[in-house]
Amino acid sequence: MKNLQRSDFDYWSSIKTRWRDMDALGHLNHAVYLGYMESARVDVYIQLGFSGIRKDMDESTILASMDVHYLSQVKHPASLDVGHRICRVGTKSFDFLAAVFDEEQEKPVCSALFKMVAFNYKMNQPILVPEPIREKCRPLK
Repeated sequence: MKNLQRSDFDYWSSIKTRWRDMDALGHLNHAVYLGYMESARVDVYIQLGFSGIRKDMDESTILASMDVHYLSQVKHPASLDVGHRICRVGTKSFDFLAAVFDEEQEKPVCSALFKMVAFNYKMNQPILVPEPIREKCRPLK
């Protein structure tokens, strides 16, 4: 998780920090990184051909767990790039590898592994991982 590079990711979103993202210590608060990665994850679903990620869809997802690593500080203002990669697919769950990079930096400032469950909110139960997600999996080596 600490040796990730831009080439490890398949999907990208750009985000500009906001004044309110800072904490009392003058750097970005740890919680805002989760919001950045969540917004970028929705962008990935759109790039995969879904209309987004909502509970009224037959094929949606729910977050099961996350493992987050904060690697260096970022101060506002900053332009950030958020990368994602589908790195594991099971029957009803899959993993997103994510990282936040300061613009034009090769090493991430934050990285995470998100375990997702394919989910149908109308039936309130897990479903098989949709084919567009299965097709785009690039396992970690």
